[in-house]
Amino acid sequence: MSRTSAATGKIDARLRRRVTALAVAAAVGGFLFGFDSSVINGAVDAIEQQFEIEGLIQGLAVAIALIGCAVGAYAAGGLADRIGRRKVMLIGAVLFFVSSVGAGLAFGVIDFMVWRFIGGLGIGVASVIAPTYIAEIVPAAVRGRLASLQQLAITVGIFAALLSDALLAGIGDPDALRPLLGLEAWRWMFLVAVVPSVVYGFLAWRLPESPRYLLAVDREREARDVLATVQPQGEIDDEVGRIRRNIQEDRENAKKASLRGAALGLAPVVWIGLALSVFQQAVGINVIFYYSTTLWSAVGFQDAFLISVFSSVVNVAVTFVAIAIVDKVGRRPMLLAGSIGMAVTLAAMALSFSQAVTTDGQLSLPQPWGMIALVAANLFVVSFGATWGPLVWVLLGEIFPNRIRAKALGVAAAAQWIANFLVTVSFPVFSDFSLPFTYGLYAVFALLSLLFVFFFVPETKGVELEDVGGLVFGRAKKAAAPSRRA
Repeated sequence: MSRTSAATGKIDARLRRRVTALAVAAAVGGFLFGFDSSVINGAVDAIEQQFEIEGLIQGLAVAIALIGCAVGAYAAGGLADRIGRRKVMLIGAVLFFVSSVGAGLAFGVIDFMVWRFIGGLGIGVASVIAPTYIAEIVPAAVRGRLASLQQLAITVGIFAALLSDALLAGIGDPDALRPLLGLEAWRWMFLVAVVPSVVYGFLAWRLPESPRYLLAVDREREARDVLATVQPQGEIDDEVGRIRRNIQEDRENAKKASLRGAALGLAPVVWIGLALSVFQQAVGINVIFYYSTTLWSAVGFQDAFLISVFSSVVNVAVTFVAIAIVDKVGRRPMLLAGSIGMAVTLAAMALSFSQAVTTDGQLSLPQPWGMIALVAANLFVVSFGATWGPLVWVLLGEIFPNRIRAKALGVAAAAQWIANFLVTVSFPVFSDFSLPFTYGLYAVFALLSLLFVFFFVPETKGVELEDVGGLVFGRAKKAAAPSRRA
């Protein structure tokens, strides 16, 4: 290797470390996202007893945060375009902090739901702003790997929430109502989120602004300073020129810079983003992370808390797999494989729950069906966590043209949270009706996701961010052509 090449290698390594550090800092919002959305798992039964609620009200208490998520996600895109990505992250940190304190000190189910709604606003903001920021600040060659950090942070947050729930409730004889430093244990489950909220706020304060946003508001010198920390020096002029041309095209085509289109009122690329978001939730993944402790207890498992923690560990582990291979294998093959895996494992769960028996009023799964259900549930987490979990966030950060990226990401994330809400609030009702029906329905959605990816989702591996939107639009247009000819 020549001296010049060696020097270049050192520069590349330095820039790679810098870009990775920025992506990790931005993805801390994903940690709070996972923590705040899953911390309810260990508190569901205690809240039900403390506030004397059940059925639909119980489902609403669990799911109300998801309505806040939809509102926060929808608002975050436009707000990020107006005041910048970094300031929106700070707003998210404040919302997390306020919600953690309020929910932990709630005196009734109504104010508990209000505080959870506020926390949902913070989750919604984080769900939009982290993938937007990461996609805009990292080079195409490592964009998939680093964009996957958002999902890794979410899975780590889920694990941290379930582990802290288990520790606070007590491992040997779990009881989330037991007193702990003057408060019930379930209240501390929410209060501990104050710490990562403060960390996220501090990191967001220190992050540089997105160079695309800076150029959009004519702050070129600052944009160049940021690019100098994430791009080789010789590529900065080209990158500035590319972003400026893209911004100029957007301004010259302002009427086209909306989300609207001929396909039922929205552009095809927006529909693709919406469908990816809805399918990610319609397979029922968050039922595992919101209700798993209650579910496994209901069908006779003694160590339901530890089973939930184990599932979250599996989720973290397989996300590392996705990060390692996404820029090698590509997005599309991984999504297809994930859909097949989810369909098979969900069908196995549905079959297992159909074998449940009631003895002395207690529901249980006879062997080997109990073990089959448990293994299938964790293989479902593997299938999701290695594919649809991280890759939907990668694609949402990639597929939209720059002129609508933040707004479209906000709409897609809002759709994701609405779908999450519907699945979450309906699960107690559906499970009371029939667990086999419920998991069979999730399996059908997994099969539909397979067909959707096969016909509509293109491969975006290695494509420059400014070029991805055209690629997606072209595939959607081509896929729709036969129906128009008919």
